[in-house]
Amino acid sequence: MTIKHHLPDATLLGYSAGTLPEAFNLIVAAHVSLCDACRAGVESYDALGGALLNEANDSSMAPTSLETALRRLDDTRAPTPTTQGGVFPAALQDYVGGDLASVKWRAMGMGVKQAVLPTSSAATARLLMIPEGAAMPDHTHNGTEMTLVLQGAFDDADGHFARGDIDVADAAVTHTPVASKGADCICLVVTDAPLRFTAWLPRVLQRIIGI
Repeated sequence: MTIKHHLPDATLLGYSAGTLPEAFNLIVAAHVSLCDACRAGVESYDALGGALLNEANDSSMAPTSLETALRRLDDTRAPTPTTQGGVFPAALQDYVGGDLASVKWRAMGMGVKQAVLPTSSAATARLLMIPEGAAMPDHTHNGTEMTLVLQGAFDDADGHFARGDIDVADAAVTHTPVASKGADCICLVVTDAPLRFTAWLPRVLQRIIGI
């Protein structure tokens, strides 16, 4: 497996530092389970953070420090990026309760299915199944969208994305992902704001399916 599309360094640093929302931590953990280059990047940031802590001067803590730290842990749960047999990396299997056969899909129309995963409210993580040859409606973004391919592949204006590749899009990107022939495309998609569809029908359906 050759991965051509990687996570930005800022995202890897945020994962290492524990500053990302839980949903983004999940997609990072899943990607680095499959990607040697990004896993090495996380390990480098972990080592750098450890060195900085060792050199830091001692300082007093505020009375609310423990409460604040525990609250942040609830909001930024960071799954461990380990590998495991099956379609889903181990971190994702922990959220699904198993591999692909354990997913409770919900139909979205045109053969597309989704399953929303339980994470903190700061961002949303969902699994998408797009039938081979089918296209997602043309859309842009109100925030950041990260898409990790777990099975099959898709194409959009930014290129071809296969297993392990990750597509990062924001308000500057408008695209129409099309699932490649050969297998249904299954992706883990994380967003921190609703999508913005260009056609009226997807905008109407968006209120029902909540994407």
